[in-house]
Amino acid sequence: MATVRFTHVQKIYANGFHAVHDFNLDIRDRELVILVGPSGCGKSTTMRMVAGLEDISEGSIAIGERVVNGVLPKDRNVAMVFQDYALYPHMTVEENMSLSLRLKGVPVTTIRKTVSTTAETLGLTQHLGSYPRQLSGGQRQRVALARALAPAPKLLLLDEPFAAVDAKVRGELRRWLRRLHDEMHVTSVFVTHDQEEAFAVADRVVMVNQGKVEQVGRPIDIFESPESEFVARFVGEVNIVAADVIAGRARAGQLLVKADGIDDGMRVRLIIRSYDMKFWRDDAAGIGIVRRIIPLGDRVRVEAEVPEVGDLFAHFPRRSSLLRGVEPGCRIAIEVTRARAYSAEG
Repeated sequence: MATVRFTHVQKIYANGFHAVHDFNLDIRDRELVILVGPSGCGKSTTMRMVAGLEDISEGSIAIGERVVNGVLPKDRNVAMVFQDYALYPHMTVEENMSLSLRLKGVPVTTIRKTVSTTAETLGLTQHLGSYPRQLSGGQRQRVALARALAPAPKLLLLDEPFAAVDAKVRGELRRWLRRLHDEMHVTSVFVTHDQEEAFAVADRVVMVNQGKVEQVGRPIDIFESPESEFVARFVGEVNIVAADVIAGRARAGQLLVKADGIDDGMRVRLIIRSYDMKFWRDDAAGIGIVRRIIPLGDRVRVEAEVPEVGDLFAHFPRRSSLLRGVEPGCRIAIEVTRARAYSAEG
């Protein structure tokens, strides 16, 4: 079984920099888990410790039943794919895919069968005789994955694997990776700072902040029930509003939001998602002024300025009735249907 267990893992560099703090996490067999967080939060360092490319300062990492602290990378039965492909330009696709098997002394007939089967699964059969320079970015990334999967690793590690391809290809590769993971029955751990990428393919998402696990859960749970202000801010497009709680409502200028369970007199930060706010034209009593309207395909983004609050934005379906009459310069009423309040004190 390719379970992975992190127990109080820490990474402290010689200069005293604490990259990973008391990291605890259990990854189940055949699960696809994605570590998400801002650049520099310790995601890639954590991944590299699993692969054996970074030493563990404290704690332990177990793959299956074996603690791998100190075990050489080649002896962990782990494959890692990087964003820069790391393909050998002078080798064909077939030669790149078979390299690790040849280095292990696997018989030629077995190598040919393995490469053929893997290439068919990844849609690379027609490219086996091609060189990396003759392939698109998406095809090169599939070759890198094929090379990693050919030795049948227990654990597949992917560090920002789609960062070097354009948005359209990245979307196609996400869908393809999810199908591949399900077909190959491998445990996969993926690192990205792209929340959309994580939510599109993960069984569970691990939010990482300053080297610590901030929250773990299914994508829908992370999105709908953030356990901290960091997670609420990081996931999705949000408005951040400073407010004071008075009689069970948070007030910022003329904007009022329910604040049940929060003590009166508290200063809070309201995190309001773009779809949890309604704008509609109200020339008589509107509290905001529309500054921009931006078409985004099947959605429309409306940006407004509200006195004593600042700039707010909301997203609407392109044909929403709420958009009727809304135009730059008009006054709008605002209703917040849901907000999360976090103490701004201390």
